[in-house]
Amino acid sequence: MRSINISRTVDESKFNRFHGLVLFLCAFIIVCDGFDLVIYGSVVSVLMEEWQLTAVQAGTLGSYALIGMMCGAFIFAPLADKIGRKKVIIVCVLLFSLFTGLIGLAKNPTEFGIYRLISGLGLGGVLPITVALMTEYAPKPLRNRLVTIMMCGYSLGGIIAAGLAIFLIPKFGWESVFFVGALPLLTLPIIIKLLPESLEFLLARNKHKEIGRLLSKIDPSYTPEKNDRYESVIPKKTGITVAKLFGDGRALSTLLFWVSFFMCLLMVYGLNTWLPKLMAQAGYALGSSLMFLLVLNAGAILGSAIGGWAADRWNTKKVVICYFILGGIALTLLGTHPNTFVLYTLVAIAGATTIGTQIILYSYVSQYYPIQIRSTGLGWASGVGRIGGIVGPILGGVLLSAQLPLHLNFMVFAIPGVIAAIAIVSIREKKSPLSEVSLERSEPIEKV
Repeated sequence: MRSINISRTVDESKFNRFHGLVLFLCAFIIVCDGFDLVIYGSVVSVLMEEWQLTAVQAGTLGSYALIGMMCGAFIFAPLADKIGRKKVIIVCVLLFSLFTGLIGLAKNPTEFGIYRLISGLGLGGVLPITVALMTEYAPKPLRNRLVTIMMCGYSLGGIIAAGLAIFLIPKFGWESVFFVGALPLLTLPIIIKLLPESLEFLLARNKHKEIGRLLSKIDPSYTPEKNDRYESVIPKKTGITVAKLFGDGRALSTLLFWVSFFMCLLMVYGLNTWLPKLMAQAGYALGSSLMFLLVLNAGAILGSAIGGWAADRWNTKKVVICYFILGGIALTLLGTHPNTFVLYTLVAIAGATTIGTQIILYSYVSQYYPIQIRSTGLGWASGVGRIGGIVGPILGGVLLSAQLPLHLNFMVFAIPGVIAAIAIVSIREKKSPLSEVSLERSEPIEKV
């Protein structure tokens, strides 16, 4: 009888076609997530004119999805640790795709807000669970890079949303962009067939045949045998999962992660909602102001890729701190009325160091918590962060209503970056047991 440690098998595997498939499917889901979220920033100016909304009303309407996301993260992430990540991901994709499409049929702000709130449940639930699944399947030396590449899908979705809005809104109206958001429903059969379930969840259900099949794809040199015994370094789950986020010396760091997520998502959703309107108020046409949204998300992709590489090469915590500080500086300088080239450069840097920081932060948190509470840790950090995401659009609306000078608007969005950097500096490093245990696959294994 052979004792096979599934965690070490994944850690020591080489990137192959199977890892690429998991990366592609997870990234596609995040692209759809990012598209559905950034859509509102693309249409807010049109909705304000059509429905005669004030800036505060428009900001509140934009926050409905984020309220749903907060609830979705709190509900679905712990649920995924109990019933399986794949099942919950499928439910979330169904929710956000269906109700995003229905938004295009909304006749008034009330209908719009209800559909947006329900779609937010799926949007908020799917993000931390997908990160947790990708982290579980990624080879250890590539973990930060693969998670950040996957999370770049958020910014790619934002680019697609802004680009399609520039083309579709003048010709077909704002509703057409939301109809595009329903298209992922057509891909659900593919996701159901190809997306793998969490290995840890399968082990807890004693589904050894399925584990053997997946491990042979992760490591082609491994051939399952009938008497193979699969084990993990992960202890059995007992007690309340959420309470474990505060156990084993993690309480202060958990709270600091929540602060950093709050501040980061305040900046991200504040900018994604109001950057086009801020630029339009500064004198740019709708198409030009939407281009800033496109550049913001393009910068996020570049920043995420560089940050993921740097995190694997050096230290994830230091990269996150540097990004937060750089983001605060870029946002402050945006209000100084620089020339066009410098302006676009600063917008790209702002995207790289706000949205990009969020992406690296997800990777950091996913590796901080042990695997049995990883979805919960990510989900609650994300859920608390969504409160910041709710505040961001409302805050932007209040600032626009106050008619403050442009530089003060951007300075207000820069301050949270400084606070987040201080929170990350104060976090106590604590490695997950997954990265600390070394076990030979071909020899008997003692459970930890």
